[in-house]
Amino acid sequence: MKILIFGGSGKIGSAVAWDLAKDKEVEAIGLVGRHRKTLQRVKDWVGSKKIVLHILDINKKKDAISLMKKYDAAASVMPDRKTSYKVLHYSAEAGLHSVDALEEFHRTPDPYEIEGLEIPKGLSIDKYGEWLHKELAKNGVTFIDGMGFAPGLSNVTCGEAIRKLDVTEKAVARVGGIPSKEASLRHPLRYMITWAFWHVLREYVIKLKVIKDGKIVEVDAATDLEKFRFDQLGKDDDLECAVTPGMPSFLFTRPTLKEFAEKTVRWPGHWQGVMTLKECGLLDIEPVDFNGQKIVPREFLSHLITPRLQPNKGETDVCVMYNTVEGVKDGRKSRIEYYMWDEADKKNKISSMMRVTGFPVAIAVRMLAKGVFKEKGIVAPEDAFYGKIYQDFMCELEKRDIRILELIREI
Repeated sequence: MKILIFGGSGKIGSAVAWDLAKDKEVEAIGLVGRHRKTLQRVKDWVGSKKIVLHILDINKKKDAISLMKKYDAAASVMPDRKTSYKVLHYSAEAGLHSVDALEEFHRTPDPYEIEGLEIPKGLSIDKYGEWLHKELAKNGVTFIDGMGFAPGLSNVTCGEAIRKLDVTEKAVARVGGIPSKEASLRHPLRYMITWAFWHVLREYVIKLKVIKDGKIVEVDAATDLEKFRFDQLGKDDDLECAVTPGMPSFLFTRPTLKEFAEKTVRWPGHWQGVMTLKECGLLDIEPVDFNGQKIVPREFLSHLITPRLQPNKGETDVCVMYNTVEGVKDGRKSRIEYYMWDEADKKNKISSMMRVTGFPVAIAVRMLAKGVFKEKGIVAPEDAFYGKIYQDFMCELEKRDIRILELIREI
């Protein structure tokens, strides 16, 4: 099989390529990016002759579609909504199955900070996603939407829990990439950059939708702070989480839930710092006048803080997941919990965020190339991974030392 990776020069794209290169059934891995130097760096790091470099400006539609037609499936790990939607749009026309790692649910794009998303003439933003879904389905294309860590592992596990319960009332996913405990003490906000930081800041300020009392309501990001203790898998740490827009598909695929929210996990103190930055206007994107010049507060903050959030030598990250799904099983109130505590692969220099985001994408794109999924159009992870597909997926994670513990308790 031949697999194409859009965003192949980034950390997540390189993790996807590293994983695919080990599969004997994969004969070619196409890395797509704008700069040969950065793509070559990934190829050298992976060290596989299977890798083919494709220098491409994603705005060149004909070139992109022509390239897509030479491959069996594609993985998109683009950093923003503009480029992510372009890849999806082209996939529909090229007839190429693909999987995306972005948290945006492309069938229901939200209107906040659209990151340059280009809407075709004659369509509104709330109609574009459904149009894309129908175009993909019409062309027999499967698009697994948001299949990394969160969304991705969070969707798949919560979806499985809902299938196991007779009646489901509440689902809360708590997920996040954080520095190791030791490293967190050496960085502002007890945080360390593990993926597109500008996109992280966007998630902290936009409005998002959750389900409360059986109704879909809009709330501010970084609110509904919750403290919890992670005490499984040999760990025992206090953590905090707040709502973010990481699993928007559940509002569409599981609208009968009485309560639903996705929350981002951080070390204690992080969210209080974020709220202070928000209150001071430092996360705003509207330009302000400063000594006769216009500056964007968030750009200025990012410029100052980014160097301080980069990993120092020897510092690694951790990815945490603690999901709870509550309902009724066999007439008894029950809760199904999922725990994951994943650490970086120091030997191969692969961060935990690269592992738990890139490896699920790699597993999914293989399945796409093999024709495992029967659904067509835009398919959320919770609807794609079930039955044997779910079991096979979890087995593949285990092979990569990504352990997810499932516990079922009576309430």
